[in-house]
Amino acid sequence: MKNSALIFLFFCLCSLSSLKAQTVYSVEYKSDAKVKVFVASYKSDADLVVYKCSYKSDATGNDGLWYFTSYKSDAKFPIYFCDYKSDADLVIFFADYKSDAGWKNASKKHLLY
Repeated sequence: MKNSALIFLFFCLCSLSSLKAQTVYSVEYKSDAKVKVFVASYKSDADLVVYKCSYKSDATGNDGLWYFTSYKSDAKFPIYFCDYKSDADLVIFFADYKSDAGWKNASKKHLLY
């Protein structure tokens, strides 16, 4: 009985972590997006530092690890890249290293849940 309970708990935890995966798709129209983002030139200007993952399985949690999907239906977050910072819900900076990813302004974390 204990083993089946542990197996059930393991599958529940695995499914919960995949629910928070940061799979994104860049949409063409602002009205199709859940979140409007602006890409900052400097890390210090960003609310979130984002690292682009090569594999979907690497984009877990809500810590700036994003995987860009090829299809909108595969994405949890359709995003629109704004030309102006004032139009954006979230300001991001693309990092070169996975270890740099993370929130700089945690008050905006709710946008990606």
